[in-house]
Amino acid sequence: MGLRRKLPPLTALTAFEAAARLSSFTKAAAELGVTQAAVSRQIQLLESQFGFPLFARLHRKIEVTDRGRLLASASQEAFDLIAASVAEITKEAQETEVTIAATVAFSHFWLLPRISDFSRQHPGINLRIVTQDNMPNIESNKLDIAVRFGNGMWPDGQATLLFDDEIFPICSPQYAQTAGKIETLQELVNNPLISNMVDDPTWSGWSEWLAAFSMELPKKTSGLRCSFYTEAIYAALNGQGIALGWRHLVEDLLIQGRLIRVTDFTVKTRNAYFAVVSKRRLPSEATRLFQSWLAETADAPAMANQVTAVL
Repeated sequence: MGLRRKLPPLTALTAFEAAARLSSFTKAAAELGVTQAAVSRQIQLLESQFGFPLFARLHRKIEVTDRGRLLASASQEAFDLIAASVAEITKEAQETEVTIAATVAFSHFWLLPRISDFSRQHPGINLRIVTQDNMPNIESNKLDIAVRFGNGMWPDGQATLLFDDEIFPICSPQYAQTAGKIETLQELVNNPLISNMVDDPTWSGWSEWLAAFSMELPKKTSGLRCSFYTEAIYAALNGQGIALGWRHLVEDLLIQGRLIRVTDFTVKTRNAYFAVVSKRRLPSEATRLFQSWLAETADAPAMANQVTAVL
């Protein structure tokens, strides 16, 4: 209670400091987002509490009194110190958090199953994952790092290669047992082909995949059409047919035996996955640690024994 008795109301002191610094009640009101009358009332409250004027009200202007200048100097110094302290502790908090953007499929199938490894290595770093299939701008969305699929050239960021990818048909073991052995692409397209709708021109569907082997997708094909790639994979897991598996996204499911490769035909993508950071901002130490972890985790051997085309 002793400190509270000595200090004037902070709202009134804030209004006074702004008015003294700007030499205007009107400008102080604009800075604080209040009315000029509200600033005037707060200063009158201080003057009433102190028992002397803080400003000389002249024609169309105000001037700080001698006593007012003493209070203005002390309050400005105190507010500057508080602002600097807030900036410092906020900076420390921000540097221990990393905001990561990735597509829903990449987050769901690759990043989230592995990210606990990073948290075990760096328990003091908080991670925030932003998942969306469009490509958010790093600067306007205040992202620390984005995982993107493309050619590595984006105007808002500096890209580092993680891995390229390859695409091949996959299905559940149960569906494979029912469908029997599939050895040719013609036998492949006679099965229900699970697909998903995409707006991204770098993402390949059945038409693009078959075209890599100089084959057209038949006009009449059966199969489930999904909105998202995650849905297509879950449809394949549930035996709805054959989907296209992007190796780095479905590798865990293949290792677990929940999905299997249908044929040895595979298409290697021309684009690749990249870790992208801002060109304008220096990455924090936490961001650099996460970027290093991404690179190390992404360094995995490719599968062999495939008939390969390039898309």
